[in-house]
Amino acid sequence: MANYRGPACRLCRRETVKLFLKGSRCMTEKCAVERRTFPPGQHGQARPRASEYSTQLREKQKLKRTYGILERQFRGIFSKAERQQGITGENLLRMLERRLDNVVYRLGFAASRNQARQLITHGHFRVNDRKVNKPSFLVREGDRVAVKERSRTILPISAALDGVDSRGVPGWLDLDKANVTGTVRGLPTKEEIAIPVNEQLVVDLYSR
Repeated sequence: MANYRGPACRLCRRETVKLFLKGSRCMTEKCAVERRTFPPGQHGQARPRASEYSTQLREKQKLKRTYGILERQFRGIFSKAERQQGITGENLLRMLERRLDNVVYRLGFAASRNQARQLITHGHFRVNDRKVNKPSFLVREGDRVAVKERSRTILPISAALDGVDSRGVPGWLDLDKANVTGTVRGLPTKEEIAIPVNEQLVVDLYSR
């Protein structure tokens, strides 16, 4: 499984918006976007005029980096979204939200999507009572995501659950905190996803 292994805060600074890649740190004054409001690099503080292409590219990079997906995999997801019925941009967002690593993060079982991927690959989760260790697994309406019984007390999961009340759980998911399980109530709508990205610009970029 290919992953970006560079500094996460650099990605947030490049997109000049919080992507919440480092969990609770993003909510403190230590957040790099709060401390340095300009992109990284030698020319970070310059303000070049943004072209139409660069605006589209930045939206695509923002979306891709939010979910922690590299280019080849992201393009594959976009191709599937394009072949589905409906609006391509909304299909894309919905597919990204349905990934198991994102669902684990949204339910509060992990502090970040990156941590969720690690926990999933280590076999700490079950979907409908079956072990799933693929972060890219797409959940469906009615699926039940649960932490394995012997994994419920490990520090990353218990610490993440302690902060879930302040972060909140989206309406398309239902959290049973006592039993450390979650249920997919339905497919997410665009309003419930609430990612600060203009997905139509991503569609326009790939339509060039």
